Amino acid sequence: MGLRLGDIAPDFEAETTKGPIKFHEWIGDSWAILFSHPGDFTPVCTTELAEVARRAPDFAKRNVKLIGISANGLDDHKKWIQDINEWGSQFGPTDVQYPIIADADRKISTLYDMLDEQDPTNRDAKGLPFTIRTVFIIDPKKTIRLTLSYPASTGRNFDEILRVVDSLQIGDKYRVTTPVNWKKGDDVIVHPTVSNEEAKTLFPEFKIHKPYLRTTPLKVE
Repeated sequence: MGLRLGDIAPDFEAETTKGPIKFHEWIGDSWAILFSHPGDFTPVCTTELAEVARRAPDFAKRNVKLIGISANGLDDHKKWIQDINEWGSQFGPTDVQYPIIADADRKISTLYDMLDEQDPTNRDAKGLPFTIRTVFIIDPKKTIRLTLSYPASTGRNFDEILRVVDSLQIGDKYRVTTPVNWKKGDDVIVHPTVSNEEAKTLFPEFKIHKPYLRTTPLKVE
């Protein structure tokens, strides 16, 4: 059985482009995003890693650490980073500073159930499966809060991943949930465990649309 929301993210030790890490120790008191890539020097991955590098300040201000993983060794990773930075510079300053895990033996990819069992072309020269494009959002308690799996052919939407981080962090702090297509600054939903009496104090501007659906503006820093 694969990993599920609410599970503790498995700990591991790994070599990365920023040196060896122990995963839980590396996360510390931050949130973390672990995102996998089928292989180095591949087109879709190159665009993704460049985008994440450009968006690094957006993640940092949310106390989110970033870490990639790809089924190649460190030498390839370091050469690939040069290509990533070159590609990204067309769109804005790009400098990959987050670590990328070397996982040539697929040990960590197997631990996190990220191998591609669907696409027969997503294999290396030895016939070993590459990873699919999986995203894990992990909170400071090391709990898995979100998983997303994209096929190898489809690049990820990191605006959506940032949106989910905002939703999770706001929900943890304010006893609210977020509606469809919500973006930071939009009205939120009062959590079902909050009574109307509590809501009058917590959310003075809340509105009752249905007994089970109450919304409120929410000002956050």
